[in-house]
Amino acid sequence: MKKIDLRSDTVTQPTQKMRDVMYHAHVGDDVYEDDPTVRELEGYAAELVGKEAALFVPSGTFGNQLSLFTHCNRGEEVILGEDCHIVMDEVGAASVIAGVQLRTLQSNEGTLNPEDIKCRIRREEEDIHYPSTGLICVENAHSNGKVIPIENMKLIYEIAKEKSVPVHLDGARVFNAAAHLNVDVKEITKYCDSVNFCLSKGLCAPIGSILAGSKKFIEKAKKKRKLMGGGLRQAGFLAAAGIVALKEMRERLIEDHENAQLLGEELSRIQGITVASDHIHINMVFFDMSDTGYDADEFVTKMKEKGILINPPENGNIRYVTNYWVNKEDIEYIVQSMKEILSK
Repeated sequence: MKKIDLRSDTVTQPTQKMRDVMYHAHVGDDVYEDDPTVRELEGYAAELVGKEAALFVPSGTFGNQLSLFTHCNRGEEVILGEDCHIVMDEVGAASVIAGVQLRTLQSNEGTLNPEDIKCRIRREEEDIHYPSTGLICVENAHSNGKVIPIENMKLIYEIAKEKSVPVHLDGARVFNAAAHLNVDVKEITKYCDSVNFCLSKGLCAPIGSILAGSKKFIEKAKKKRKLMGGGLRQAGFLAAAGIVALKEMRERLIEDHENAQLLGEELSRIQGITVASDHIHINMVFFDMSDTGYDADEFVTKMKEKGILINPPENGNIRYVTNYWVNKEDIEYIVQSMKEILSK
C-alpha cells in the first residue's frame, strides 16, 4: 500500500537528482572552510535572498536560535508574535541558548501591529528597570498557513530602523510566501536584517537551513554556530541536495498550493467538516471535524489503516500539508477515504 503523508512538508524525501548529486559531491572540512559545495550553496543562497552572506545550518530551529544568539546580548528582549514558531515550537530555546526574554504581542493571525511594536521597544538607559530591545522577529509564511502582507513587514522594518533595532525573519517557508504573492523573494527579504529559510520542507532537501544576513553578522554567527555544535565537517554531501532544492524546487511550490486549494474545496463538501478556507495561502489546509461527531483519535487511526498519515487535532483543528509527493490522484483518494470512514 502506498503511504500518503500529510503530517507536514518536513516528511519530504529527497528527489533522485538530489541523491545523485549527494553521491558525487566534492567535499572538504567545512569548519576549515574547505568544502567547495557548501561555499557554492551559501553564495547562491545569499544572492537569492539579497543578502551579503549566508551560513548553512542543520535546521530551521537552529537557524532561528542562532540568529537570536548572534543579534542579542544576554538579558535583552525580543519582540515577536505570541503564536510564532520561535515561541510555540522551539522548546523555549531562546532562554537557554541566547539568554533573552521573549516579549510576545497579540497577532492578527500572524500579522503584527507595527504601532504595538513601536510602543514596546525599550532601552535600559531610559529606565533602570528596563531591558534593552535587542531584536524584532517576524514570520512569513506563518505557521498557520497565512502569508503576511509585504506592506506590514515594510512598516515594521521602518520602525525598527528608526529605533536601531534589527529585524529577523523566520522565513522557513519564505519561498512559499513569495509564490503566493507572485513576487521575487527579495521583495520580502529586503525588509529584514537576517533571514532563516529551510531547504527541506517543500524544497525536498533531506537536511538543512540557511541563515543569511550581512557579512559582519554571518562572521559572528559562524563562531556561534560552532559553539552550538553546528560546525559540520564534510557537509557538502548535504549542501549538494540544498543546491538542487534552491535551483529546481522553488518554482514548483505553486503546485503544492494548488493541491491544497483543491483539497480544501473537496473537504468543505463533506458534511460536518468546516475548512478554514481563508487560511489556505500556501500548502496547508486546516479544518474542524467536530460537527461530524466522529472521534478524532479514531479518525487518525482509520486514516493510517488506509495508508494516510495525519497528525491528531491541535486546538480543535486538524492540519493537512501538501508537498512534492502528494499529487491530485492522492487527493482524490484522501477525500474518498474520509467519506468512507465518516459514513460508518
